[in-house]
Amino acid sequence: RDGAALITAVRSGLCRGALSPALAVGRGIINVASSTNLLTDSKNVHLVLDPSLQLLSRKQRKLIRQNPGVLHSVSSGLQSAIKECKWQFRNRRWNCPTTQGPHIFGKIVNRGCRETAFIFAITSAGVTHSVARSCSEGSIESCTCDYRRRGPGGPDWHWGGCSDNVDFGRVFGREFVDSNEKGRDLRFLMNLHNNEAGRMTVFSEMRQECKCHGMSGSCTVKTCWMRLPTFRTVGDFLKDRFDGASRVIYGNKGSNRASRVEGPHLEPENPAHKPPSPHDLVYFEKSPNFCTYSGKMGTAGTAGRFCNSSSPALDGCELLCCGRGYRTRTQRVTERCNCTFHWCCHVSCLNCTNTQVLHECL
Repeated sequence: RDGAALITAVRSGLCRGALSPALAVGRGIINVASSTNLLTDSKNVHLVLDPSLQLLSRKQRKLIRQNPGVLHSVSSGLQSAIKECKWQFRNRRWNCPTTQGPHIFGKIVNRGCRETAFIFAITSAGVTHSVARSCSEGSIESCTCDYRRRGPGGPDWHWGGCSDNVDFGRVFGREFVDSNEKGRDLRFLMNLHNNEAGRMTVFSEMRQECKCHGMSGSCTVKTCWMRLPTFRTVGDFLKDRFDGASRVIYGNKGSNRASRVEGPHLEPENPAHKPPSPHDLVYFEKSPNFCTYSGKMGTAGTAGRFCNSSSPALDGCELLCCGRGYRTRTQRVTERCNCTFHWCCHVSCLNCTNTQVLHECL
């Protein structure tokens, strides 16, 4: 299975038409409507989900109907997650490859490795982040700014403005993303944990912003509100958690009363390690070998990837090419350069041609 919920219904495809360039809801939106798959967005545009693919669960469709405008927000969040995943792993053997097929992240989502954990966390964070921002922008009819912070906040400042509604984003994200996760096995617990880790990262990285008020630009009084972190900040945090991810096992093996009361849970594979925190990413199996192509494992390999011949790090040719060596070639690239602005209003540029040296893994 794809990990159900967001992986099958939302992390796995492309969209056409109104939600272009991409909303991962199976293979997309088609023009054949039925009473069971017809959705309406906030502009009364009919969005038709392919009934043969079971793209969204009944609960997910209900959430979309109850929150007009949220479908576009989910689409935007997933696009941000895909771009951020590719950016964070651009210099790794696994560089977050995606396909145009029905399963956008490929077979890696069927596994229980670190990369799977990151995909679940970053896409969950993307939905929460986008929905929270859309609330404060007025794009979702069922939510607004978070106005709960009001009144004095300190000796020289008070709460005001429009805080991003991260709580609505977290609640919606949990109900939407986690809705199809079934069972009580290790994969189920891992997926839920990593989904929540993504949402927690967005929540914990919220920052206070303020605006000064006073005569002649003085800052006698400040009005402050809570702002979402940039999604790059979220991606950086989750990438650090990826590097320090915890390997876990199913934690309901005891027969004593305490273990039965606690129920299924995750425990560190190494008893000497601390249990994973809500912010940590967790996994339960070793990552595949990303060096070579494997249709069975769903890995593309690193042949043809460009590397840095002078770097000893992961983007260096020795590591990225897995010791197979690399070929070097040159190419001439013409770019605009030495641009000048002329009043008013014209920009003139020269064309500069440079020779680039490229190193490509064998």
